[in-house]
Amino acid sequence: MFNSLLEILSLTRLKTRLLTLAVASVALVGCATAPDINDVEAMTEYQEINDPAEPTMRAIFAFNQALDKALVKPVAGTYRDITSEKFRAKAHNFLNNLRSPVIFFNDVLQGEFERAITTLLRFLVNTTAGILGFNDVAADLGFEFHDEDFGQTLAIWNMPEGPYLMLPILGPSNPRDAVGRVVDFFIDPLNIWATNNNQDWVIPTHTALKVIDFRALHYDTFEDLEKSSLDFYAAIRSLYRQRRTDKINNGKADPSKSIPSIGEFQEDDLDLSYSEKISQAN
Repeated sequence: MFNSLLEILSLTRLKTRLLTLAVASVALVGCATAPDINDVEAMTEYQEINDPAEPTMRAIFAFNQALDKALVKPVAGTYRDITSEKFRAKAHNFLNNLRSPVIFFNDVLQGEFERAITTLLRFLVNTTAGILGFNDVAADLGFEFHDEDFGQTLAIWNMPEGPYLMLPILGPSNPRDAVGRVVDFFIDPLNIWATNNNQDWVIPTHTALKVIDFRALHYDTFEDLEKSSLDFYAAIRSLYRQRRTDKINNGKADPSKSIPSIGEFQEDDLDLSYSEKISQAN
């Protein structure tokens, strides 16, 4: 497991470079064949899917799946096997707390000042009374966790999301969210501190822990999705867009947007798994 973790750490060093390369190269990759312009129904579906480089994106998805099965999934499975659910929930709380400054920054940029105050209070309470965030004391006081990122901020600022992307190692995205990831990376105080103090191990370690945490929390969910999906790639694409739409609208449905269905597997299932594990830990 330790060797596998080291491999993850080394891969995360390429994060920013991969984002830049992947977004810039979209125009150069193989594209899906557009339907006959006279076929209105097919053309409408093609535009709604908005995945013009689908053949290349599917190839990247296959690579990511191979990497997951060879490395990330075994590490996450071992993590689940050797730790209790209570421990994993507390570790998840700690990682959420580390992300608080980035969430606060985006709350402010979006003009969500009440949510910004909630994020600030959560960070202060959980860092102190919650012992560095391992215990979500703030949630017990009524200050519930919410997530924000710069991709969501750009969406609030009405920047179009652009075509669907499947990034190597990093997974599903789009140009707007890819730019958001880069900005979040550079504004994160933890990354700034690590860079300025030559603590090169901090950033890849933090990233690896987040990957393992997410994969372990949703281990069974993604297993079930893969088994039940006729087209796993399309299911992930649909799920990603549902998730992002939900987050951009702060959990409130936007009637102006048509979200493609992927059956019974909904983003609420992910949120329930998070909240149930964390409530059990507390």
